[in-house]
Amino acid sequence: MSEFIRQHRAFSIYTVLVILIVLVAIFAPYLAPQDPYDGNMKNVLQTPSAEHWLGTDKLGRDTLSRIICGTQVSLFMTICLVFMLAIIGSVIGIASGYFGGKVEMILMRFADMMLAFPGVVLAIAIAGILGGSVVNTILALLVVSWAKYARLVRSLVIKLRHNDFIIAAQVNGTKTIDILWRHILPNILPMVVITGAMDIGTMMMEIAGLSFLGFGAQPPTPEWGLMLNEGRQYIQTAPWLMIYPGLAIFIVVAIFNLWGDSLRDVLDPRQE
Repeated sequence: MSEFIRQHRAFSIYTVLVILIVLVAIFAPYLAPQDPYDGNMKNVLQTPSAEHWLGTDKLGRDTLSRIICGTQVSLFMTICLVFMLAIIGSVIGIASGYFGGKVEMILMRFADMMLAFPGVVLAIAIAGILGGSVVNTILALLVVSWAKYARLVRSLVIKLRHNDFIIAAQVNGTKTIDILWRHILPNILPMVVITGAMDIGTMMMEIAGLSFLGFGAQPPTPEWGLMLNEGRQYIQTAPWLMIYPGLAIFIVVAIFNLWGDSLRDVLDPRQE
């Protein structure tokens, strides 16, 4: 363990930071000093003080408590989205790359069609049709983002299916499902994990962007993008309503991006 930490110091540091963020998300209701939903009109737009470290919003709710609980909402949405992207994209990519023919043509043409549209614009359109909510935000981004994973996995499977160990398994009469499960999946999994880890920050930004535009989480949910939207009209009189949620997004996204980059150095077989 000590040898691994010494060789991958950056990865170890960022992993500790990621674990801390995850722990904050898990225990957010217990870490928040006050109820993030509890408003008090006597405390409206109070500046940061000993009682409210990051001030209060237009309803007198504690900003620090809402940011801490927002970690749970934002991280849960992002991890759910990335997990579903990895599964759906991998299934479609494996089917296209391994079976080829008409299956590949149909699935990849559909993926090309999705990639032809600007992702965020299409996500906004889909979320607008479905209506603003946490679930609809995840569905909208899922529809526009799966194609990247599918094309990545397809390219990996095409390289693998002509290898000797795959041909040997086919000659020996190994079932297709066993070949996919025992030989194909373990070889593509590291790259899928790397891509998913590096996408966490990007997806978190897109979720926050949709919430900021009103297509994501709805009041009174303590979500960072929504908090930015609510504080937008008070940027001159109460700038802390935008500064601190924006800072939370910046820090968490930066940590996950750096963690994903360092994870690539650990898992990428080209580094060996």
